[in-house]
Amino acid sequence: MKKTYKIDVDCANCANKMEEAAKKTAGVKDATVNFMTLKMNVEFEDGAEPKEVMQTVRKNCKKVEDDCEIYL
Repeated sequence: MKKTYKIDVDCANCANKMEEAAKKTAGVKDATVNFMTLKMNVEFEDGAEPKEVMQTVRKNCKKVEDDCEIYL
């Protein structure tokens, strides 16, 4: 399953940090962050619960870039 989320981030480097943090999260098969459109595309692993996984993605992204936001 793939979903797109609106994000708020200040710079392209920060967006890259968010993308890496999302990719390392359990339940995420792949993730891409587009700084220009301020969107995060997430592909979930089979059987993963998107709402729960995205809560963890948000926490992991806040660890690397504390002023970022993902609108769930």
